[in-house]
Amino acid sequence: MSAVATATRTRAPEAPERGAIPRERVELLCDPGSFMPLRSGVLSDSGGAAGDGVLAGAGALDGRPVYCYAQDPKMKGGSLGSSHADSIVRVMRLAGDAGAPVVGFVESGGARLQEGHAALSGYGRIFRASVELSDRVPQVSVVAGVSAGGGAYSPALTDFVVMTEDARMFLTGPQIVREAMGEDVGMAELGGPGVHAGNGVCQLVAANVPEAVGLTRELLSFLPARIGARVASMPSRPANGADPGAPVPSDPRKVYDVRDVVAAVADDGRLLELDERWARSMVTGFARIEGRAVGVIANQPRRLGGVIDAEAAEKGALFVNRCDRFGIPLVVLVDTPGFMPGTRQEDAGVIRYGAQLLRAFAAARVPKLTVVLRKAYGGAVITMNSRGLGADMVFAWPGAEIGIMAARQAVGIVERRAIAAAPEPDATRDSLAAAYAGEHLSATTAAASGFVDEVIAPGETRRRVAWALAALEGVR
Repeated sequence: MSAVATATRTRAPEAPERGAIPRERVELLCDPGSFMPLRSGVLSDSGGAAGDGVLAGAGALDGRPVYCYAQDPKMKGGSLGSSHADSIVRVMRLAGDAGAPVVGFVESGGARLQEGHAALSGYGRIFRASVELSDRVPQVSVVAGVSAGGGAYSPALTDFVVMTEDARMFLTGPQIVREAMGEDVGMAELGGPGVHAGNGVCQLVAANVPEAVGLTRELLSFLPARIGARVASMPSRPANGADPGAPVPSDPRKVYDVRDVVAAVADDGRLLELDERWARSMVTGFARIEGRAVGVIANQPRRLGGVIDAEAAEKGALFVNRCDRFGIPLVVLVDTPGFMPGTRQEDAGVIRYGAQLLRAFAAARVPKLTVVLRKAYGGAVITMNSRGLGADMVFAWPGAEIGIMAARQAVGIVERRAIAAAPEPDATRDSLAAAYAGEHLSATTAAASGFVDEVIAPGETRRRVAWALAALEGVR
């Protein structure tokens, strides 16, 4: 388990999970007494849900406006009919007009069979409204319970998906899978959080609804109310007091958890990690540094030595694009030997996904800072937000190595004849590698050539990154 602190600064809601109804869910999300329903119609028998099986309205979250809706699984399985869809679309469009986030509590059996085409059209209208909002306001889905068909597509179109441990989400349920494919599978194996947290559909997993709401509130604290607005700063709080360099072994072959470095740099040592179970050789998440919200993207040496594979590149690209859209500065922590080689990765499209990460960094207009912790070789040097790709500032720790490839591999190519002819090839290779590293790979060499702006001590990382963020505050 990561040493990153788990305390949050947002209100921690408390309510029983079992039997939670739509009204309880939206009232957990909103500041006390602030939620007001819209299109409420007649209350359902389950209590609290309205508007044909959905409770929709607006409230406040930490004093800021928020629009939300919660489906009622006790009313026709939460299935979506025309009137149900009208309520959701109405709230989404009001949110866009008001410039306020939308949070949906999704628990639905899909389109209502009794309404046929009208139900399908309702989902079409919701999908279109979600896409139209994608460049206007943040959208978050909390999936608690079973959601199928359109009830799975709807969350996938939003910016972030939070699932509870007992949630299930799939396009076709076990019975249809059994009939169509002859495959006998349970709901958890088909679409539980273990599946979707591991494939990138779900960004956060919570034990229950109250915890999911707490994560959602914290997540929204890092986002602007509307796209184009500034993210609110908070009072600066100290990191965990540790030296960021302490967890990092000098031996490049030894592993460590890069989240321990983040904890030594971020306010309260807190990282809200997104997609933790997907593509684990890349870490992504939100943090604050002296009160300013930042998006952190880092290689994870604890997993595959920090190698970038196709999934890690895809995960990184999606995160960089999100941060750019929401106006959140990027802090990139680099420690990678490069891209994963081999036929499996080429078959997986590592070139395409690597290009997506390159494109994301090159296109991002937010402030972009890079800190090379220990090593960066090959195409990964460029891909992980290099100066040439558009980084605003690049720092490196004194022991960092930056170059086309590691020293032993490099001299094995350029000095292969001398090594082969030497009486002691291994010793000769080691000696040549040391000389090559000193001449071509050192952080000071990179700084002298202009590829690194400053070589900094690990203990200076938080102060220098905070200074850079302040200096670049107007960049957008």
